[in-house]
Amino acid sequence: MKKIFILTAEPSGDKLAAKVISKFKINNPDVNYLSLGGENLKKIGIDSILKIEDVTYLGFTKVILNIFKIKKNISYTAKRILEFNPDILFSVDSPDFTLRVSEIIKKKNPKIKTVHFVAPQVWIWRQGRVKKMKKFIDHILVLFKFEKKYFEKEGISCEFVGHPLLEKEQKNRVDIHQLIEKNKAIISVFPGSRLSEVRTLMPILINFIKLMNKKYNDFIYTFHTTLSQKDTVKKFLLDSGLSNFEIISDDKIKKFILKKSIFAVAKSGTISLEICLEKIPSIIIYKINFINYLILKLLVKVKYANILNIASNKMIIPELLQSNCNAENIYKNVNFFIENPNEIKKQLTNIELTLDTFMTKNLPSDEVSNYLKKLISF
Repeated sequence: MKKIFILTAEPSGDKLAAKVISKFKINNPDVNYLSLGGENLKKIGIDSILKIEDVTYLGFTKVILNIFKIKKNISYTAKRILEFNPDILFSVDSPDFTLRVSEIIKKKNPKIKTVHFVAPQVWIWRQGRVKKMKKFIDHILVLFKFEKKYFEKEGISCEFVGHPLLEKEQKNRVDIHQLIEKNKAIISVFPGSRLSEVRTLMPILINFIKLMNKKYNDFIYTFHTTLSQKDTVKKFLLDSGLSNFEIISDDKIKKFILKKSIFAVAKSGTISLEICLEKIPSIIIYKINFINYLILKLLVKVKYANILNIASNKMIIPELLQSNCNAENIYKNVNFFIENPNEIKKQLTNIELTLDTFMTKNLPSDEVSNYLKKLISF
């Protein structure tokens, strides 16, 4: 029986991997799986060797403080993969963890095919990584067409497959009457999937809502969170004195709530792409500690944080980062869009034009699934 090990290191990678593998399993029933994954891979019946929360660290200082634990997890993960002896090691995103594991695997067992999905963002920083990757990654699958040139010039097998989160899914009827008060417009709020992000952004978001409540009484703020962070988000909100909020962690309900939202305030990351796909106007926010910010400032080559802004080379979606990420600025930006419907229309038009450049002929998850099938057949 053929075997695939799926290697992720954070919730967004787990979500992408589950989307691809759920498609792959339909036409490839005789494959054995093991993973380092989260709740999404678990839902499709794939066991994980570790809790994904134990390998997820955000920022340089967090990494430095946990360096010995990270090295231990890398060694343990590599050991378990070698014991499993898969035909394919399918790594997804989180290059600082997953690629280090892949490098060990390739050295110790060159017969294992290494496929990495979601290229490291070498167009933002550390472009020199590409030369090193060539030694241990057999195939790389990129989300965006403009990424190919960075890997092809070093002779790495590279395929543009598109982004699975851009796929339109079949609509399911979801009854949200018990979740959302009638006559309340929904503003979706995404505080992040990592504990450090939630702890940093929740106080800011709560103060933003308090400012909004002084002017508006017809909004309800729905916090989209993961199961692992739900209790943390809930405690912040219960301690805040706010009443016009809801918390959701079920993915199907999240999608439906997002579709019904009039606006979204989201932590910078993959979720912004999902919001754009649903044609919901938005802003993005992000804040890390000052030392991490200074290091990033020295290394990063691009002007923007959001992928749509980067791809279009202009500010389509407002970015409130670091000192600009505060309750007052979030309030000013959200209020500006609410009071200026033409600005919402302008943002959504620019989003649609940019998203068109991300699309592939076939569904991205099918592209990746077919690529894995081709490799495992040899």
